[in-house]
Amino acid sequence: MAIRSLTARVLVVSTVWAVVALVVIGVVISELYRQGSERGFKDLLRAQLFNVVNSISVNERTVLSGSPQLGDLRFSQPQTGWYWIVDPIGEFDTPPLISTSLGNGKLPIASVDEVPFDTGYVRFYTTKDPFGNEVEVSETEVVLDIQGHTARFRVAGNRDVLEADINRFTRNLTIALSIFGLGGLGVNALTILFGLRPLDEVRRSMEKIRAGESERLDGAFPREIQPLANEVNALIDSNRRIVERARMQVGNLAHSLKTPIAVLLNEARVLEASHGELVRTQVDAMQTQVQSYLSRARIAAQRESVLARTEAQPALERLVRVMRKLNPEKQVHLSINPPGLVLAMELQDVEETVGNLLENAARHARGEVWLNVRPAPSEVHAKEPGRQWIVLDIDDDGPGLNPDQIAVAMKRGKRLDESKPGTGLGLSIVSEIVREYQGTITLSRRDEGGLRAELVLPAAV
Repeated sequence: MAIRSLTARVLVVSTVWAVVALVVIGVVISELYRQGSERGFKDLLRAQLFNVVNSISVNERTVLSGSPQLGDLRFSQPQTGWYWIVDPIGEFDTPPLISTSLGNGKLPIASVDEVPFDTGYVRFYTTKDPFGNEVEVSETEVVLDIQGHTARFRVAGNRDVLEADINRFTRNLTIALSIFGLGGLGVNALTILFGLRPLDEVRRSMEKIRAGESERLDGAFPREIQPLANEVNALIDSNRRIVERARMQVGNLAHSLKTPIAVLLNEARVLEASHGELVRTQVDAMQTQVQSYLSRARIAAQRESVLARTEAQPALERLVRVMRKLNPEKQVHLSINPPGLVLAMELQDVEETVGNLLENAARHARGEVWLNVRPAPSEVHAKEPGRQWIVLDIDDDGPGLNPDQIAVAMKRGKRLDESKPGTGLGLSIVSEIVREYQGTITLSRRDEGGLRAELVLPAAV
Protein backbone atom coordinates (compact mmCIF):
# COMPACT_ATOMS: atom_id res chain seq x y z
CA MET A 1 0.00 0.00 0.00
CA ALA A 2 1.34 3.39 -1.00
CA ILE A 3 2.25 5.82 1.80
CA ARG A 4 0.44 9.08 1.10
CA SER A 5 1.96 11.12 3.95
CA LEU A 6 5.14 12.97 3.00
CA THR A 7 6.31 12.95 6.63
CA ALA A 8 5.71 9.20 6.88
CA ARG A 9 7.60 8.60 3.62
CA VAL A 10 10.65 10.56 4.80
CA LEU A 11 10.56 8.88 8.22
CA VAL A 12 10.25 5.39 6.73
CA VAL A 13 13.02 5.92 4.16
CA SER A 14 15.40 7.52 6.67
CA THR A 15 14.65 4.85 9.29
CA VAL A 16 15.18 1.99 6.86
CA TRP A 17 18.40 3.56 5.60
CA ALA A 18 19.68 4.15 9.16
CA VAL A 19 18.88 0.59 10.23
CA VAL A 20 20.51 -0.92 7.13
CA ALA A 21 23.56 1.34 7.51
CA LEU A 22 23.98 0.46 11.19
CA VAL A 23 23.61 -3.27 10.48
CA VAL A 24 26.18 -3.08 7.68
CA ILE A 25 28.55 -1.03 9.84
CA GLY A 26 28.13 -3.51 12.70
CA VAL A 27 28.83 -6.50 10.45
CA VAL A 28 31.87 -4.83 8.85
CA ILE A 29 33.37 -3.73 12.18
CA SER A 30 32.72 -7.14 13.73
CA GLU A 31 34.34 -8.89 10.76
CA LEU A 32 37.35 -6.55 10.84
CA TYR A 33 37.74 -7.16 14.57
CA ARG A 34 37.53 -10.92 13.99
CA GLN A 35 40.23 -10.76 11.34
CA GLY A 36 42.44 -8.63 13.61
CA SER A 37 41.87 -11.00 16.54
CA GLU A 38 42.69 -13.99 14.36
CA ARG A 39 45.95 -12.36 13.27
CA GLY A 40 46.80 -11.40 16.85
CA PHE A 41 46.05 -14.91 18.06
CA LYS A 42 48.27 -16.46 15.41
CA ASP A 43 51.03 -13.94 16.12
CA LEU A 44 50.89 -14.93 19.79
CA LEU A 45 51.11 -18.63 18.91
CA ARG A 46 53.97 -17.89 16.48
CA ALA A 47 55.89 -16.01 19.19
CA GLN A 48 55.34 -18.78 21.71
CA LEU A 49 56.36 -21.35 19.09
CA PHE A 50 59.74 -19.68 18.59
CA ASN A 51 60.16 -19.35 22.36
CA VAL A 52 59.78 -23.13 22.59
CA VAL A 53 62.22 -23.60 19.68
CA ASN A 54 64.80 -21.41 21.45
CA SER A 55 64.34 -23.36 24.69
CA ILE A 56 64.92 -26.88 23.30
CA SER A 57 68.20 -28.48 22.33
CA VAL A 58 69.86 -31.94 21.90
CA ASN A 59 72.39 -32.98 24.55
CA GLU A 60 75.43 -35.16 24.12
CA ARG A 61 73.28 -38.26 24.51
CA THR A 62 71.10 -37.09 21.59
CA VAL A 63 68.17 -36.57 23.93
CA LEU A 64 65.82 -33.63 23.67
CA SER A 65 66.22 -31.33 26.64
CA GLY A 66 64.96 -27.97 27.78
CA SER A 67 62.13 -26.42 29.77
CA PRO A 68 60.28 -23.64 27.94
CA GLN A 69 59.10 -20.77 30.15
CA LEU A 70 56.26 -19.12 28.26
CA GLY A 71 55.00 -17.00 31.14
CA ASP A 72 51.46 -18.42 30.90
CA LEU A 73 50.08 -20.70 33.63
CA ARG A 74 47.64 -22.28 31.18
CA PHE A 75 50.53 -24.32 29.71
CA SER A 76 50.99 -25.99 33.10
CA GLN A 77 47.31 -26.47 33.99
CA PRO A 78 45.68 -29.67 32.66
CA GLN A 79 43.12 -29.70 29.86
CA THR A 80 43.23 -25.95 29.27
CA GLY A 81 43.67 -26.22 25.51
CA TRP A 82 47.10 -24.51 25.70
CA TYR A 83 49.93 -26.92 24.90
CA TRP A 84 53.44 -27.17 23.50
CA ILE A 85 54.84 -30.36 22.01
CA VAL A 86 58.30 -31.25 20.62
CA ASP A 87 58.40 -34.47 18.55
CA PRO A 88 61.62 -35.99 17.13
CA ILE A 89 61.50 -36.68 13.38
CA GLY A 90 63.17 -39.49 11.45
CA GLU A 91 65.68 -41.87 13.10
CA PHE A 92 66.13 -39.47 15.94
CA ASP A 93 65.19 -41.86 18.75
CA THR A 94 64.29 -39.84 21.82
CA PRO A 95 61.11 -39.32 23.84
CA PRO A 96 59.06 -36.22 22.89
CA LEU A 97 58.73 -33.28 25.20
CA ILE A 98 55.13 -32.33 26.13
CA SER A 99 53.70 -29.59 28.36
CA THR A 100 52.07 -30.72 31.59
CA SER A 101 48.75 -29.28 30.44
CA LEU A 102 48.42 -32.01 27.79
CA GLY A 103 49.59 -34.85 30.03
CA ASN A 104 49.69 -38.14 28.13
CA GLY A 105 47.28 -36.93 25.47
CA LYS A 106 48.08 -36.48 21.81
CA LEU A 107 47.15 -33.81 19.30
CA PRO A 108 46.20 -34.89 15.76
CA ILE A 109 48.59 -33.67 13.07
CA ALA A 110 47.20 -32.22 9.84
CA SER A 111 48.56 -33.46 6.53
CA VAL A 112 51.16 -31.20 4.92
CA ASP A 113 49.31 -31.63 1.62
CA GLU A 114 46.16 -30.16 3.17
CA VAL A 115 47.92 -27.41 5.18
CA PRO A 116 51.33 -26.56 3.67
CA PHE A 117 54.01 -24.46 5.37
CA ASP A 118 54.22 -20.78 4.55
CA THR A 119 57.35 -18.93 3.38
CA GLY A 120 58.58 -18.75 6.98
CA TYR A 121 58.19 -22.50 7.23
CA VAL A 122 55.33 -22.20 9.74
CA ARG A 123 51.83 -23.47 9.29
CA PHE A 124 48.56 -23.07 11.23
CA TYR A 125 45.60 -25.39 11.41
CA THR A 126 42.62 -26.09 13.66
CA THR A 127 42.00 -29.40 15.39
CA LYS A 128 40.41 -30.99 18.48
CA ASP A 129 42.40 -31.93 21.59
CA PRO A 130 41.65 -35.13 23.54
CA PHE A 131 39.40 -33.15 25.91
CA GLY A 132 37.10 -31.75 23.24
CA ASN A 133 38.61 -28.26 23.05
CA GLU A 134 38.95 -26.66 19.62
CA VAL A 135 42.56 -25.52 19.37
CA GLU A 136 44.62 -23.52 16.90
CA VAL A 137 48.01 -25.15 16.25
CA SER A 138 51.15 -23.39 15.04
CA GLU A 139 53.80 -25.79 13.78
CA THR A 140 57.30 -25.75 12.39
CA GLU A 141 60.21 -28.17 11.88
CA VAL A 142 63.75 -27.26 13.00
CA VAL A 143 67.19 -28.92 12.60
CA LEU A 144 68.72 -28.87 16.07
CA ASP A 145 72.42 -29.66 15.50
CA ILE A 146 75.07 -30.26 12.90
CA GLN A 147 74.28 -33.95 12.89
CA GLY A 148 70.92 -33.14 11.36
CA HIS A 149 68.70 -34.09 14.27
CA THR A 150 65.29 -32.59 13.47
CA ALA A 151 62.24 -32.02 15.65
CA ARG A 152 58.64 -30.92 15.02
CA PHE A 153 57.58 -28.05 17.27
CA ARG A 154 53.90 -27.37 17.95
CA VAL A 155 52.18 -24.80 20.14
CA ALA A 156 48.39 -24.95 20.53
CA GLY A 157 46.02 -22.29 21.86
CA ASN A 158 42.39 -22.70 22.88
CA ARG A 159 40.11 -21.02 20.29
CA ASP A 160 37.39 -20.63 22.92
CA VAL A 161 39.41 -17.74 24.30
CA LEU A 162 39.49 -16.12 20.89
CA GLU A 163 35.75 -16.71 20.26
CA ALA A 164 34.85 -15.43 23.72
CA ASP A 165 36.79 -12.23 23.09
CA ILE A 166 35.15 -11.76 19.66
CA ASN A 167 31.68 -12.47 21.05
CA ARG A 168 32.22 -10.02 23.89
CA PHE A 169 33.30 -7.33 21.44
CA THR A 170 30.36 -8.08 19.12
CA ARG A 171 27.91 -7.88 22.03
CA ASN A 172 29.32 -4.56 23.24
CA LEU A 173 29.36 -3.25 19.66
CA THR A 174 25.71 -4.27 19.19
CA ILE A 175 24.68 -2.50 22.40
CA ALA A 176 26.61 0.64 21.46
CA LEU A 177 25.26 0.75 17.90
CA SER A 178 21.71 0.08 19.15
CA ILE A 179 21.89 2.96 21.62
CA PHE A 180 23.45 5.20 19.00
CA GLY A 181 20.91 4.07 16.38
CA LEU A 182 17.89 4.67 18.62
CA GLY A 183 19.22 8.07 19.60
CA GLY A 184 19.98 8.88 15.96
CA LEU A 185 16.52 7.78 14.83
CA GLY A 186 14.93 9.91 17.53
CA VAL A 187 16.94 12.97 16.56
CA ASN A 188 16.29 12.23 12.88
CA ALA A 189 12.53 11.96 13.49
CA LEU A 190 12.48 15.23 15.45
CA THR A 191 14.50 16.93 12.72
CA ILE A 192 12.16 15.70 9.98
CA LEU A 193 9.02 16.62 11.93
CA PHE A 194 10.43 20.05 12.70
CA GLY A 195 11.60 20.55 9.11
CA LEU A 196 8.26 19.51 7.61
CA ARG A 197 6.13 21.40 10.13
CA PRO A 198 5.54 24.30 7.67
CA LEU A 199 3.99 21.87 5.19
CA ASP A 200 1.67 20.67 7.94
CA GLU A 201 0.72 24.29 8.61
CA VAL A 202 -0.04 24.71 4.90
CA ARG A 203 -2.25 21.62 5.03
CA ARG A 204 -4.15 22.92 8.07
CA SER A 205 -4.60 26.30 6.38
CA MET A 206 -5.98 24.59 3.26
CA GLU A 207 -8.39 22.59 5.43
CA LYS A 208 -9.59 25.84 7.02
CA ILE A 209 -10.19 27.27 3.53
CA ARG A 210 -12.17 24.19 2.47
CA ALA A 211 -14.13 24.35 5.74
CA GLY A 212 -14.99 27.99 5.06
CA GLU A 213 -13.15 29.15 8.19
CA SER A 214 -10.57 31.14 6.24
CA GLU A 215 -10.18 32.69 2.81
CA ARG A 216 -6.38 32.74 2.52
CA LEU A 217 -3.25 30.82 3.49
CA ASP A 218 -2.25 32.67 6.62
CA GLY A 219 1.05 32.27 8.46
CA ALA A 220 4.77 32.94 8.31
CA PHE A 221 6.26 30.26 6.06
CA PRO A 222 9.94 29.49 5.24
CA ARG A 223 11.50 30.89 2.09
CA GLU A 224 11.07 27.60 0.25
CA ILE A 225 7.29 27.50 0.92
CA GLN A 226 6.38 31.18 0.94
CA PRO A 227 6.25 31.41 -2.91
CA LEU A 228 3.81 28.49 -2.94
CA ALA A 229 1.61 30.18 -0.33
CA ASN A 230 1.71 33.43 -2.32
CA GLU A 231 0.69 31.64 -5.52
CA VAL A 232 -2.16 29.81 -3.79
CA ASN A 233 -3.42 33.07 -2.28
CA ALA A 234 -3.16 34.74 -5.68
CA LEU A 235 -5.09 31.86 -7.25
CA ILE A 236 -7.81 32.11 -4.60
CA ASP A 237 -8.07 35.88 -5.10
CA SER A 238 -8.20 35.45 -8.88
CA ASN A 239 -10.86 32.76 -8.58
CA ARG A 240 -12.90 34.98 -6.26
CA ARG A 241 -12.64 37.91 -8.70
CA ILE A 242 -13.73 35.66 -11.59
CA VAL A 243 -16.73 34.43 -9.61
CA GLU A 244 -17.71 37.95 -8.57
CA ARG A 245 -17.26 39.20 -12.13
CA ALA A 246 -19.41 36.34 -13.46
CA ARG A 247 -22.10 37.05 -10.87
CA MET A 248 -22.06 40.75 -11.72
CA GLN A 249 -22.28 40.05 -15.44
CA VAL A 250 -25.12 37.59 -14.89
CA GLY A 251 -26.96 40.17 -12.81
CA ASN A 252 -26.39 42.90 -15.37
CA LEU A 253 -27.58 40.68 -18.19
CA ALA A 254 -30.65 39.58 -16.25
CA HIS A 255 -31.44 43.22 -15.42
CA SER A 256 -30.96 44.33 -19.02
CA LEU A 257 -33.33 41.62 -20.29
CA LYS A 258 -35.93 42.16 -17.61
CA THR A 259 -37.42 45.33 -19.14
CA PRO A 260 -37.62 44.09 -22.78
CA ILE A 261 -39.26 40.87 -21.68
CA ALA A 262 -41.76 42.80 -19.52
CA VAL A 263 -42.56 45.03 -22.51
CA LEU A 264 -43.18 41.99 -24.72
CA LEU A 265 -45.47 40.47 -22.10
CA ASN A 266 -47.47 43.71 -21.84
CA GLU A 267 -47.78 43.94 -25.61
CA ALA A 268 -48.94 40.34 -25.74
CA ARG A 269 -51.88 41.20 -23.50
CA VAL A 270 -53.30 43.74 -26.00
CA LEU A 271 -52.99 41.45 -29.00
CA GLU A 272 -55.68 39.12 -30.16
CA ALA A 273 -56.20 36.17 -27.87
CA SER A 274 -54.61 33.56 -30.14
CA HIS A 275 -51.61 35.70 -31.06
CA GLY A 276 -51.21 37.12 -27.58
CA GLU A 277 -51.17 33.70 -25.98
CA LEU A 278 -48.58 32.52 -28.50
CA VAL A 279 -46.32 35.51 -27.83
CA ARG A 280 -46.75 35.20 -24.07
CA THR A 281 -45.89 31.50 -24.15
CA GLN A 282 -42.78 32.09 -26.24
CA VAL A 283 -41.65 35.00 -24.04
CA ASP A 284 -42.05 32.81 -20.93
CA ALA A 285 -39.98 30.09 -22.60
CA MET A 286 -37.38 32.67 -23.64
CA GLN A 287 -37.19 34.03 -20.10
CA THR A 288 -36.70 30.54 -18.68
CA GLN A 289 -34.09 29.70 -21.32
CA VAL A 290 -32.13 32.86 -20.61
CA GLN A 291 -32.23 32.18 -16.87
CA SER A 292 -31.10 28.61 -17.48
CA TYR A 293 -28.07 29.60 -19.54
CA LEU A 294 -27.16 32.40 -17.14
CA SER A 295 -27.20 29.88 -14.30
CA ARG A 296 -25.00 27.52 -16.28
CA ALA A 297 -22.50 30.29 -16.95
CA ARG A 298 -22.44 31.23 -13.27
CA ILE A 299 -21.94 27.60 -12.18
CA ALA A 300 -19.15 27.04 -14.71
CA ALA A 301 -17.35 30.10 -13.30
CA GLN A 302 -17.29 28.85 -9.72
CA ARG A 303 -17.72 25.06 -9.67
CA GLU A 304 -13.99 24.34 -9.28
CA SER A 305 -13.63 26.79 -6.40
CA VAL A 306 -12.72 25.34 -3.02
CA LEU A 307 -14.89 28.08 -1.52
CA ALA A 308 -18.12 26.68 -3.04
CA ARG A 309 -19.72 24.98 -0.05
CA THR A 310 -23.14 24.92 1.59
CA GLU A 311 -24.09 23.33 4.89
CA ALA A 312 -26.93 20.96 4.09
CA GLN A 313 -29.02 21.24 7.25
CA PRO A 314 -29.78 25.00 7.43
CA ALA A 315 -30.26 25.30 3.65
CA LEU A 316 -32.64 22.33 3.41
CA GLU A 317 -34.52 23.24 6.58
CA ARG A 318 -35.20 26.66 5.04
CA LEU A 319 -36.52 25.05 1.83
CA VAL A 320 -38.74 22.66 3.79
CA ARG A 321 -40.23 25.54 5.80
CA VAL A 322 -41.08 27.35 2.55
CA MET A 323 -42.68 24.20 1.10
CA ARG A 324 -44.79 23.76 4.25
CA LYS A 325 -46.05 27.34 4.03
CA LEU A 326 -46.84 27.03 0.32
CA ASN A 327 -48.52 23.64 0.80
CA PRO A 328 -50.16 23.71 4.25
CA GLU A 329 -52.28 20.68 3.40
CA LYS A 330 -49.15 18.53 2.76
CA GLN A 331 -46.68 17.10 5.26
CA VAL A 332 -43.05 17.67 4.27
CA HIS A 333 -40.50 15.58 6.23
CA LEU A 334 -36.73 16.16 6.43
CA SER A 335 -34.08 13.67 7.58
CA ILE A 336 -30.33 14.35 7.51
CA ASN A 337 -28.12 11.53 8.78
CA PRO A 338 -25.54 12.22 9.98
CA PRO A 339 -25.96 15.93 10.71
CA GLY A 340 -23.22 18.28 9.57
CA LEU A 341 -23.06 17.19 5.92
CA VAL A 342 -21.67 19.90 3.63
CA LEU A 343 -22.34 20.16 -0.11
CA ALA A 344 -19.61 21.44 -2.45
CA MET A 345 -22.12 23.73 -4.18
CA GLU A 346 -23.25 27.32 -4.08
CA LEU A 347 -26.29 27.97 -1.86
CA GLN A 348 -28.26 29.34 -4.81
CA ASP A 349 -27.69 26.16 -6.83
CA VAL A 350 -28.69 23.94 -3.90
CA GLU A 351 -31.90 25.91 -3.42
CA GLU A 352 -32.74 25.88 -7.13
CA THR A 353 -32.03 22.17 -7.56
CA VAL A 354 -33.69 20.79 -4.43
CA GLY A 355 -36.40 23.47 -4.46
CA ASN A 356 -37.53 22.48 -7.97
CA LEU A 357 -37.76 18.81 -6.99
CA LEU A 358 -39.56 19.57 -3.71
CA GLU A 359 -42.02 21.80 -5.59
CA ASN A 360 -42.75 19.03 -8.12
CA ALA A 361 -43.13 16.47 -5.32
CA ALA A 362 -45.48 18.70 -3.34
CA ARG A 363 -47.52 19.48 -6.48
CA HIS A 364 -48.21 15.79 -7.19
CA ALA A 365 -48.20 14.31 -3.68
CA ARG A 366 -51.44 13.20 -2.10
CA GLY A 367 -50.40 14.13 1.40
CA GLU A 368 -46.71 13.59 2.20
CA VAL A 369 -43.25 14.43 0.85
CA TRP A 370 -39.97 13.09 2.25
CA LEU A 371 -36.48 14.56 1.85
CA ASN A 372 -33.76 12.17 3.08
CA VAL A 373 -30.06 13.14 3.02
CA ARG A 374 -27.21 10.68 3.60
CA PRO A 375 -23.60 10.00 2.54
CA ALA A 376 -23.29 8.10 -0.71
CA PRO A 377 -22.48 4.35 -0.46
CA SER A 378 -18.94 3.13 -1.07
CA GLU A 379 -19.61 2.00 -4.65
CA VAL A 380 -20.44 5.61 -5.60
CA HIS A 381 -17.15 6.85 -4.11
CA ALA A 382 -15.26 4.14 -6.00
CA LYS A 383 -16.33 5.63 -9.36
CA GLU A 384 -14.16 8.68 -8.76
CA PRO A 385 -11.53 8.05 -6.03
CA GLY A 386 -10.61 11.07 -3.97
CA ARG A 387 -14.09 12.66 -4.10
CA GLN A 388 -16.95 12.35 -1.61
CA TRP A 389 -20.64 12.40 -2.52
CA ILE A 390 -24.00 12.98 -0.81
CA VAL A 391 -27.31 11.38 -1.79
CA LEU A 392 -30.61 13.32 -1.53
CA ASP A 393 -33.85 11.35 -1.97
CA ILE A 394 -37.05 13.37 -2.64
CA ASP A 395 -40.04 11.00 -2.32
CA ASP A 396 -43.77 11.64 -2.62
CA ASP A 397 -46.90 9.53 -2.25
CA GLY A 398 -48.45 10.68 -5.50
CA PRO A 399 -49.39 8.59 -8.52
CA GLY A 400 -45.78 8.26 -9.68
CA LEU A 401 -44.53 7.78 -13.24
CA ASN A 402 -43.83 4.78 -15.44
CA PRO A 403 -40.49 4.51 -17.31
CA ASP A 404 -41.86 6.09 -20.49
CA GLN A 405 -43.27 9.02 -18.57
CA ILE A 406 -39.96 9.48 -16.75
CA ALA A 407 -38.12 9.68 -20.08
CA VAL A 408 -40.57 12.35 -21.28
CA ALA A 409 -40.37 14.31 -18.02
CA MET A 410 -36.60 14.68 -18.32
CA LYS A 411 -36.87 16.31 -21.75
CA ARG A 412 -36.66 20.11 -21.93
CA GLY A 413 -40.07 21.79 -22.11
CA LYS A 414 -42.10 18.57 -21.83
CA ARG A 415 -45.01 18.58 -19.35
CA LEU A 416 -46.99 15.50 -18.37
CA ASP A 417 -49.79 17.47 -16.71
CA GLU A 418 -50.89 20.50 -18.77
CA SER A 419 -53.59 21.31 -16.20
CA LYS A 420 -51.02 22.60 -13.72
CA PRO A 421 -48.88 25.72 -14.17
CA GLY A 422 -45.30 25.49 -15.33
CA THR A 423 -43.03 25.64 -18.35
CA GLY A 424 -41.76 22.08 -18.31
CA LEU A 425 -38.18 23.30 -17.86
CA GLY A 426 -37.79 22.61 -14.14
CA LEU A 427 -36.39 19.08 -14.32
CA SER A 428 -34.21 19.98 -17.28
CA ILE A 429 -32.72 22.93 -15.40
CA VAL A 430 -32.13 20.71 -12.37
CA SER A 431 -30.43 18.13 -14.58
CA GLU A 432 -28.16 20.78 -16.11
CA ILE A 433 -27.13 22.17 -12.72
CA VAL A 434 -26.44 18.67 -11.37
CA ARG A 435 -24.44 17.78 -14.49
CA GLU A 436 -22.36 20.96 -14.14
CA TYR A 437 -21.36 19.75 -10.67
CA GLN A 438 -20.61 16.29 -12.13
CA GLY A 439 -23.43 14.73 -10.09
CA THR A 440 -26.38 12.60 -11.22
CA ILE A 441 -30.19 12.74 -11.02
CA THR A 442 -32.39 9.65 -11.28
CA LEU A 443 -36.18 9.33 -11.31
CA SER A 444 -37.78 6.04 -10.31
CA ARG A 445 -41.06 4.64 -9.05
CA ARG A 446 -41.21 3.86 -5.33
CA ASP A 447 -42.22 0.38 -4.21
CA GLU A 448 -44.83 1.98 -1.93
CA GLY A 449 -46.12 4.11 -4.80
CA GLY A 450 -45.21 7.60 -5.81
CA LEU A 451 -42.06 9.01 -7.35
CA ARG A 452 -38.48 9.11 -6.08
CA ALA A 453 -35.97 11.67 -7.34
CA GLU A 454 -32.45 10.69 -6.31
CA LEU A 455 -29.70 13.31 -6.46
CA VAL A 456 -26.01 12.46 -6.08
CA LEU A 457 -24.13 15.70 -5.37
CA PRO A 458 -20.50 16.44 -4.45
CA ALA A 459 -19.62 16.73 -0.76
CA ALA A 460 -17.15 19.22 0.65
CA VAL A 461 -14.30 17.33 2.30
